[in-house]
Amino acid sequence: MAQVKEGDTIRIHYIGRLEDGTVFDSSEGGASLELRLGKGEFIRGLEEGVIGMKPGETRSISMTAENAYGPYIREKVFEFHKDRAPQDFNPEVGQQYQMYRADGMPIVVTVLEKTETGFVMDSNHPLAGKDLIFEVTLEEIVQE
Repeated sequence: MAQVKEGDTIRIHYIGRLEDGTVFDSSEGGASLELRLGKGEFIRGLEEGVIGMKPGETRSISMTAENAYGPYIREKVFEFHKDRAPQDFNPEVGQQYQMYRADGMPIVVTVLEKTETGFVMDSNHPLAGKDLIFEVTLEEIVQE
């Protein structure tokens, strides 16, 4: 029976959990996720963790933050001044927005707090700095 190797395109079902068991994402009840391995399109720990799996196999894959969404970087927290925001901009703490960097690239930010002069925004991935556990079932190897 074929086993997953780098360069394969595969379909998986998964449940992503934090170390305390909290589910942060899942494909349960929905379509499976298609991954093309070795292109850096998905988190490294997940790509490396499915190598050697066979169709129908289920595996628990644990990974450090460095192999998931990276470390939490304090420098990615910044204040967005009210005078740069649209007049009716009044976000709630915890809301996420898409903004654009100076080079035009989009980033997703989370509102951490409101201040007198603006809003404290965090452009780290919400799972940055967290170790993750994925329960993965290999549905099929689509292309070897």
